[in-house]
Amino acid sequence: MASVSVFGTGYLGATHAAGMAELGHDVIGVDVDEAKIERLSRGEVPFFEPELPELLRKHVESGRLRFTTDAREAVDAADIHFIGVGTPQKKGDYGADMRFVDAVIDTIAPLLTRPSVIFGKSTVPVGTAARLAARVRELAPVGDQAELAWNPEFLREGFAVEDTLRPDRLVLGVDPERPGRAEEVARDVYAGILARDTPFLVTDLATAELVKVSANAFLATKISFINAIAEVCDATGADVVQLADAIGYDERIGRKFLGAGLGFGGGCLPKDIRAFMARAGELGVDQALTFLREVDAVNMRRRDHVVQLAAQSVGGSLLGARIAVLGAAFKPNSDDVRDSPALDVAGRLHLGGADVRVYDPQGMANAAALWPTLTYAESIDSAVKDADLVIVATEWNEFRTADPGALGALVSKRRVIDGRNCLPVDAWRDAGWEYTGMGRHAG
Repeated sequence: MASVSVFGTGYLGATHAAGMAELGHDVIGVDVDEAKIERLSRGEVPFFEPELPELLRKHVESGRLRFTTDAREAVDAADIHFIGVGTPQKKGDYGADMRFVDAVIDTIAPLLTRPSVIFGKSTVPVGTAARLAARVRELAPVGDQAELAWNPEFLREGFAVEDTLRPDRLVLGVDPERPGRAEEVARDVYAGILARDTPFLVTDLATAELVKVSANAFLATKISFINAIAEVCDATGADVVQLADAIGYDERIGRKFLGAGLGFGGGCLPKDIRAFMARAGELGVDQALTFLREVDAVNMRRRDHVVQLAAQSVGGSLLGARIAVLGAAFKPNSDDVRDSPALDVAGRLHLGGADVRVYDPQGMANAAALWPTLTYAESIDSAVKDADLVIVATEWNEFRTADPGALGALVSKRRVIDGRNCLPVDAWRDAGWEYTGMGRHAG
């Protein structure tokens, strides 16, 4: 088994560190945030992710996983280093902010006095790995014996532990002119996963970087496609759910990610497609990705659409209307509210003069930090009490399985907007609710 370090202990880094420990390695996680390191060292996960708390505690207690703010300690302890820091969207720009990735390289490279391999996992603009590899060779005392390869992550929030330990594929980008030991080391690190015949694709650096952003661009396009079709369904009285079922049987298309609704959000898809467009412009091939502008525009239009539906539902004006918004996280099984369509809609309704009450099973604290002026309810019942309108904005199972009869006894008006097309329509209509879905008004 190997000794590895993981730089960055956010969503990606903490999950990867725990996963590496589960695979049998001795792992040290590194971060500049002292408070976060203290929590992780106590076996506490500073965000919500199913299965991760148990995995983290297991390996903190076993001694196989530890955390530090000292980069030198990590470099002294390991010769295999993973970079898992964030690459957020730049303020006022579509491009990715590379400060955190660059800072890791500038910190650890001068400390590399033994042959070492650095694996980048962060989502970065194509060309970054080659630039960083040259930087590592320039700064590292061991020169060319300090290698950098790119090993993109494909984690889904809510399923991150599963995706780390049982991924559908592993991708490794190496410099074909300097292949070095990176592939050998990666095969050793991931031996437990590869033993299950997991596909392992070895590419050049640029291809590995493009795999992640291309995957996210495709998924975003598929979501926006069905949401664009939902707009047509709204105009014609067609049912987008039945339509998606029908085209989903075509094996060339598939049913996954054809769920019309409020659109995508979170810390990956929105900023990744924008950074992809920005990088294409820098490379002089911006026309190749012009379609992603419309993908982004369709996605943002869904939020406007729900706000408009809400205003229509309560009589044309939001002023003074009491509206329950069920959901704040951008997706279920997560407390992530970054670029969340649910929270954005709640905020827009509030700014429009509505009395908005938000409830989410996990995302309340993060939501309150971003929108402290909203009212947050402690339960679904308290959120909907005396509401003139209920909006289901995140498809938590608690909302999908809620009793429409019981909720109907609490509200002022039985009106619901199903922003995720996740409710059993007949059951809600049978309970006397005025039901509005996304692209399924004839449902």
